[in-house]
Amino acid sequence: MEPNDDFEIFLVATPGLEAPLHAEAVEQGFANAKPSPGGVTCRGGWPEAWRANLCLRGANKVLVRLSGFPAVHLAQLDKRARKFPWADFLRPDVPVKVEAISRKSRIYHAGAARQRIERAITETLGAPISSDATVRVILRIEKDLCTFSVDSSGEPLHKRGHKPAIAKAPMRETMAAMFLRECDFEGTEPVLDPMCGSGTFVIEAAEIALGLQPGRSRSFAFENLPSFDPVLWSSMRQQKPVAYSDVIFHGSDRNGGAIEASTKNAARAGVSELTRFQTHSVSDIKPPSGPSGLVIVNPPYGARIGDEKRLRSVYGSLGKVLQSRFKGWRVGIVTSNPSLARSTRLPLLPPGPVVDHGGTKIRLYRTEVLT
Repeated sequence: MEPNDDFEIFLVATPGLEAPLHAEAVEQGFANAKPSPGGVTCRGGWPEAWRANLCLRGANKVLVRLSGFPAVHLAQLDKRARKFPWADFLRPDVPVKVEAISRKSRIYHAGAARQRIERAITETLGAPISSDATVRVILRIEKDLCTFSVDSSGEPLHKRGHKPAIAKAPMRETMAAMFLRECDFEGTEPVLDPMCGSGTFVIEAAEIALGLQPGRSRSFAFENLPSFDPVLWSSMRQQKPVAYSDVIFHGSDRNGGAIEASTKNAARAGVSELTRFQTHSVSDIKPPSGPSGLVIVNPPYGARIGDEKRLRSVYGSLGKVLQSRFKGWRVGIVTSNPSLARSTRLPLLPPGPVVDHGGTKIRLYRTEVLT
């Protein structure tokens, strides 16, 4: 493939966060960025796909749509897949995983379609097929049109590469970045998370303030493709962050283990100088000295019966503290339960769209500046 080739690039969003991802893609100068169900489409060559992986905070994956052809039965799919220029996109020495999806098509058996593609790749290119390969080819058959995409990311992009795995289901970095954007955070005001867990909101906010690229610490699947140019990639990664920010980002949690984890995570991300973590219960939080900013919090939702009563008082005391001590600040609360959000008694704006957080439906509840 010529590096100046122009593809459709599909940025996969967390369901419900397509709009902020679209805004981010436009801001970052991706050509023809348009929101679509499940993500954002834009156009560009391979270097644009690399750049999307490196600099977009809200994308979960970056898929490059190679091209396609119509097919109405497996024999036709087989024949056309063997003529497809696999060598332009894949290396014969790198294992490949193939996935297939079929919707509203005469080829309805996705498993059989997948096997045809696997065979075409091994027999015409020679690349081995492996279920745990980093390089993934996705065949989508929709209304008898077959489209091939390659997943340029590899591991999902919320794995920033500078944070160890965490046991609990915390807020994903990609979601945290988009919720910060939905709260109009641009990196110039302090942020405080009074239930910071492993520090995701605080660390993302500090990275945004410094202009650090979210993909700076990790590797990507596209590095194993024939289109990869290591010299160009290395120059893309050397972008200088914003040299200085005098804003401080604060996290507190009543759990000392969470504070320890947050502090380590901030150090790994290179934002220790901008972040402060303290062990505090919600009732002890106070606004830091200096300008007002944004309080953003992802309190527990309580999935079990009987949790709600206890949590009501947690949300209630959070609301009281914010209302009495944080005048001049805005608030963002991420929760799955509208009645818990209301029990803060804060002047909430209409909630944001429903966001799918690993099967839990959550929403962002915001306030204007508290008076």
